[in-house]
Amino acid sequence: MTTTLTDESILPAGAAPPGETMLLDDTARLRAAAAFVREHDSATLLPLLLHGLCGPELESVAARCRFAHAGLLLFPSDAQDLRSRFVECGLAADTPAQPSVVVRARLARRHHRDAAELDVRILRPRVHGPAGERRVVEVFTLQVPAHSDLEPIAAHERARGHEAHLAFELESPDPVALHGLCAVLARHGARPDGGGYNPHEDGTVLYFTTPDTACGYRRLELYAPGDHRDALAAHLDGLDERPDADADRSAETLLHLLTGAWTTQALAAFARLRLPEAMEPGAAVGTRELARRTGTHPDSLATLLRYLAMLDVVAEDPEGQDGFRLTPLGGLLLADSPDTMRPLALMYAGPFYESFAALDHTVRTGKPAFDELFGENHFDHFARDPELADLFDRSMAASSRMFRPLPAHPVITAAAQAPAPRTVVDVAGGNGELLGRILAAHPTLRGTLLERPHAVETARRALDAAGCGARCDYRSGDFADVPHGGDVYILSRVLHDWDDDRCREILRHCARAMPAHADLLIVERLLPADGSPSLATAWDLHMMCNVGGRERRADQYARLLADAGLELLDHTPLPLEAHVMHARRAPA
Repeated sequence: MTTTLTDESILPAGAAPPGETMLLDDTARLRAAAAFVREHDSATLLPLLLHGLCGPELESVAARCRFAHAGLLLFPSDAQDLRSRFVECGLAADTPAQPSVVVRARLARRHHRDAAELDVRILRPRVHGPAGERRVVEVFTLQVPAHSDLEPIAAHERARGHEAHLAFELESPDPVALHGLCAVLARHGARPDGGGYNPHEDGTVLYFTTPDTACGYRRLELYAPGDHRDALAAHLDGLDERPDADADRSAETLLHLLTGAWTTQALAAFARLRLPEAMEPGAAVGTRELARRTGTHPDSLATLLRYLAMLDVVAEDPEGQDGFRLTPLGGLLLADSPDTMRPLALMYAGPFYESFAALDHTVRTGKPAFDELFGENHFDHFARDPELADLFDRSMAASSRMFRPLPAHPVITAAAQAPAPRTVVDVAGGNGELLGRILAAHPTLRGTLLERPHAVETARRALDAAGCGARCDYRSGDFADVPHGGDVYILSRVLHDWDDDRCREILRHCARAMPAHADLLIVERLLPADGSPSLATAWDLHMMCNVGGRERRADQYARLLADAGLELLDHTPLPLEAHVMHARRAPA
C-alpha cells in the first residue's frame, strides 16, 4: 500500500453546504451532508470547486467524473449510537462497514498517534441524487466512548473538518484519463493533498485541495476503482516534502489572508463602475468594448477583470479571445437584480471599510472604531446623510434571502390561519422587506411597522408598491414605543446592534407590549458553542468595531430573554447562516 499525507492544518472546515450553519453536532453534520449529496450534480459542482472551469472543458470533465458522495468523519460513542444517528437522518442503519486505510493514516499523522490505536471504519449509506441517481454519503467513523483519551482528537476534527470532502468517481478509470484529469485539476488551482490505494476495496484515491470555493468544501477526491498506483505515484510526486514546505504553505496562506482588503475593493469597484450592467451573462464582451461602455481605461480594466476571474465573478472567453462574461456570482452585483448584493459591496467597501482600519482602537478601548473615526455613532451618522441612510437600508435588504423561509414559520402560519385577523408587529423593521414578504404570503394578516421617521416613509412606499400597504400601520418612534396588542412580534437583526443591558431593555419593552398569547420571533446569527468557523464570528468582530454590539450564542440569548420575562422555546436555521429564535412570555 502507498500512502503519503500532508499536514492539513491550513484547511478550512467546510463541512456544510452554502447557507447552512456550521453545526458540529454529528447528527446535524450527517444530515447536512446527505442533503448536499441529494441536491447537486457534477456539472454544477465542478465550477464551484475549480475556478475558471467552463465550456467544453467542463463538459468533458463532467462526462468522465460522476459526483459520487460527500464525505465526513463522525465520532459515535458505540455502534448503537451510530445506528441511531443514521436512522435519525433517514439513512440505512444496517449499512456495512469496512476498515479505512487512508483516513486512519491521516489521523495518526495529524495527532501523532499509532495508527493501530485508531479503528477507523468506512460506511457508505445510499441516497439518491436530484434525478434519482444512486449515490452515497461516505461516513468515516472512529468510536470515542465517554472519557476516552480519543476525545481531544474528536474535538479537533469536529472543529476543523479536515476529512470533509466531495468525491468524484471516474467512469472509465484508464491511466490516460486519470493523468489527464489530474492535469486539468492542477490547471484550475487544485493541489495534490495525498492519497492511497485501499486493498480492502481495490480502489485508488487521489486527494486535492482547491482554491476558495462557493460550496463550502475545499477538499476534492478522485476515486478510481482498481489499482492505479502508477498514477498515484505521479500524483504524490506533486507534494512538496521539503523541510521548509510547511512554512512556505503557511506564508502563502497568510498572504492570501492579507490581500482580503483587495478583494473587497475590487468587488466594490466592479459595482461602482457599473461593469455588471455593461456585461452579458451568455456571451463574452471584449475588454475594449467594455471600457468604451463604462468609460474606463482598457488595460487597467483588463487587470481588474483578470483578478475578478480568479474569484469567479467574471469568466474569461473560453475561445481565448480578449473578453469576459458575467457569471451568476457576479450577477449578484447587478443593481436591478431582485437578489442584488450591490449595496453590501458599496457599504463594506465604504464607511465600514474605513472604520475597520481603526479596529485596534476598539480592541484597546472597548469602544467602536466607527465612533472614533466619524465622531458619532453609526446610526446618528447615517441618519444625518440621506444618501448614506438609503444605502444602509438597501444593504440590509440585500441580505433578505435569509427571510425567505420565515413566512412558512409555524408561528406565522398559525397566525394566518386564525379565525380572526392577526397582526404582525415588526420592531425596527427597516424598509419593510421582511414584513412585506410575510403580508404578501398571507393575505389575512395585518402588519405594524415601527421605525425611525425617514425609514417609515421608505417602508411605506415599498409596501404600497408590493400591494400590502393597505394592511399595514406605521409607527415612528424608538424601542420604548413598541405597539401593544399584536399577535406576533419580530426583532430582525436588531439585538446584535446593542450591548446586553440595552438588549434587556429592548426585550422588556417587547414583553410589556405582548399579550399573553403573543409570540416573539428573533432573527440573528448565532455564535457556535464550540468556536467552529462561522459567519457569526466574523459579524461579531464587525458589530464590535462598528456599533458596539455583538453576536451571541443561543444560551446567551436565552438568558437575556429570561431577564425580560420571556422564554426561548426553540431556534431553527435560515439561509446565510442566520437563525430564527421563537420566544414567548415565561409561565408565571
